[in-house]
Amino acid sequence: MVIHELGVNELAYRIRDKELSASDVVAAISDRIEDVEPQVQAFLHIDLEYAKAQAKRIDQLPAHELERLPLAGVPIAIKDNMTTTIMPTTAGSKILEGFMAPYNATVVNRLEAAGAIIIGKTNLDEFAMGSSTEHSAYHVTRNPWDLERVPGGSSGGSAAAVAAQMVPAALGSDTGGSIRQPASYCGVTGFKPTYGRVSRYGLIAFASSLDQIGPLTRSVDDAWLLYQVIAGHDPLDATSLTQPIEPRSAEPVQWNQLRIGIPKEYDGEGLDPRVQERYHQVLSTLEAQGAKLVEISLPHTHYAIATYYLVAPAEASSNLSRFDGVRYGFRAQGNDLLEMYERTRAEGFGPEVIRRILLGTHALSAGYYDAYYLKAQKVRTLIRQDFELAFGQVDVILTPTTPDIAFKFGEKSEDPLQMYLSDVFTVTANLAGIPGISTPAGLISGIPVGVQWLGPALQESRLLQIARGFEELWPSGPWPSLGGDL
Repeated sequence: MVIHELGVNELAYRIRDKELSASDVVAAISDRIEDVEPQVQAFLHIDLEYAKAQAKRIDQLPAHELERLPLAGVPIAIKDNMTTTIMPTTAGSKILEGFMAPYNATVVNRLEAAGAIIIGKTNLDEFAMGSSTEHSAYHVTRNPWDLERVPGGSSGGSAAAVAAQMVPAALGSDTGGSIRQPASYCGVTGFKPTYGRVSRYGLIAFASSLDQIGPLTRSVDDAWLLYQVIAGHDPLDATSLTQPIEPRSAEPVQWNQLRIGIPKEYDGEGLDPRVQERYHQVLSTLEAQGAKLVEISLPHTHYAIATYYLVAPAEASSNLSRFDGVRYGFRAQGNDLLEMYERTRAEGFGPEVIRRILLGTHALSAGYYDAYYLKAQKVRTLIRQDFELAFGQVDVILTPTTPDIAFKFGEKSEDPLQMYLSDVFTVTANLAGIPGISTPAGLISGIPVGVQWLGPALQESRLLQIARGFEELWPSGPWPSLGGDL
């Protein structure tokens, strides 16, 4: 048995059963991180001493207390835009360098209450703005399948850490596909729940009406377990939903009773022919199982990227106004208060963040609000209505997760529009607020590719049941060898 190869459910089961100790697991994970992290660079902060102390505490618990901890002794990594009191929180930005939060994000508290061990904070595009993790202020993260390629973004550090088997699971945040796109690029499972299902308290806001926290894991069952731990109403988050979380279903999917929507707008121009071919292979497999494939239309999809890049920067320009050098992290010197503000923000924010603040400020400015932001919100309503109509015809929608496979470093960094199009199939779920999950669909030229399942709002249980059924039809693996060094 190789400990770092075990998933969340199996680790938790073996620790509760006293077959493994939490200290054994943390020691194995520490060794793995020491071997792999210099190549992949998935983390911004690692606190192994804290993890060892937590593991020792877990090992001293009596059996009846361990039974109540669904994640007892399981190491978890956290995207570094969620606050933690034990490690710095930077959001990948120089403007928060050295910032220690005075409280934990709700998801961190819930993980620790379930027995999980927070082992580190993962790298991300600055303030979660990017699709490649090239826009972190600290360093780039490399795709474990090919170190010359990006892991996706903005949760690229979390996806790479899971794919490289440095942790069995990590949390990411998804504003326009930032969990599902890197999951596809790295060959792991990435799940974005319905907006409001998971508390955003303690998540450093990018675009408040779009942001959602979710798990990245090596299986759907593991994603399901983490989701059940972190989801549920939180009175500290005004947008947190009060509807109860549905229990997980052990029933297999009845493919011959399933209607799968195939949106014609997701299967054409801009789609890499290799990804398109794999998508069609997946559709053929599902049809052979008896699933009914139904062509549907989501006619306002063509406006999704434009809508997203008006709504998200507008909200970001407002959210990031609080970072002025007075309250948090980095502060530049100035001859007066105004100069200090200006120099702090100019020196603290990176170019992609500045670009989006400018876009958002312009969209919200007098004379342009109605023409840009208000119109974008109207189109957003039309996109949500497209999905409501579609789910009247089908049970679930299947699309490619991304239009391409992981690209090489620098390939798109000089063309922001091309970078933005990496999320063309994922942003609609955020605009509509519905759940989505990316599951691996094998390799293309040695690089992973994923497919995306979208479900109606609040039907996470059904969506995960279907995704798990697909996982049984199309198992993932093997995992990256990093040139045979591991």
